[in-house]
Amino acid sequence: MQKFTSIHDTPDPARLVAEALALKADPYAFEHLGRRKRLVMLFFNPSLRTRLSTEAAAQQLGMQVMSMNATEGWKLEFEDGVVMDGESAEHVREAAGVISQYADIIGVRSFPGLQDKDKDYADEVIHAFVEYATVPVISLESAIRHPLQSLADWMTISECQRKPRPKVVLSWAPHPRALPQAVPNSFVEWMQRADVELVVTHPEGYALDPDFMGDTPVYYDQDEALRGADFVYAKNWSPLQPYGRVINRDAHWMISPEKMALTNQGQFMHCLPVRRNVVVSQAVLDGPNSLVLQQARNRIFAAQAVMKQMLEVM
Repeated sequence: MQKFTSIHDTPDPARLVAEALALKADPYAFEHLGRRKRLVMLFFNPSLRTRLSTEAAAQQLGMQVMSMNATEGWKLEFEDGVVMDGESAEHVREAAGVISQYADIIGVRSFPGLQDKDKDYADEVIHAFVEYATVPVISLESAIRHPLQSLADWMTISECQRKPRPKVVLSWAPHPRALPQAVPNSFVEWMQRADVELVVTHPEGYALDPDFMGDTPVYYDQDEALRGADFVYAKNWSPLQPYGRVINRDAHWMISPEKMALTNQGQFMHCLPVRRNVVVSQAVLDGPNSLVLQQARNRIFAAQAVMKQMLEVM
């Protein structure tokens, strides 16, 4: 595996899930693979779970780790052919090339600006590092996808499902701020390849990009969508039109005990961070059917499985 930016970079996602679960059972079995190898992580946006889980994953593979908050240095230029007489001090061509001299694997995290959909969906930061780096690149979340989170989510569902083909509901939830579509986009992509019944529910005006949704069923009635659900994944995202705005704060969409009572003893999922009693009630979040900490732990083994495959071909 030379890059990991989406589900399309792995030929067998189910096998990758199985490999991640095997690593969870024996985290240090491949510690020799990363000996004298180095992971460099660049964060254009802040991180808690991604930074710590990926560092832990690398260490369990025997790797050294260096991290850099990229926005604390000089501004990088991503446009080709530009006359660099403005704020940008270095082009990504040189930056990615230089970092490749220091790293065996590069991880990159960046968020969308939520001002220009076409610019965000071009995903220029992660694509530029893939193009100009000479070592494998892992997306630690990009403007439009979060594949490591979705891999961990599939792991969690695989561990906790109580029947062969569970019903999985991705539900929009209210939030005071406009948030990216990266997590829901990615979750839909990965669940479309899993052996689950996937349903998406959101208010009108919050449709996800058709390139991600395909023929996934959509319900505007959240209660109808939740009936019989085995897993409920709550997540806010901002609309595509008007792009990056908040057009609905309806508290009725918060996941509550009453909503979960409609499910088949459904288990609750969220990628975190989560706003208590806004996105989900604390009774659900702290309840026995909440999987959020298990999901967070699985982020380690998701990242470890991806890096293991990269190290095996070096």
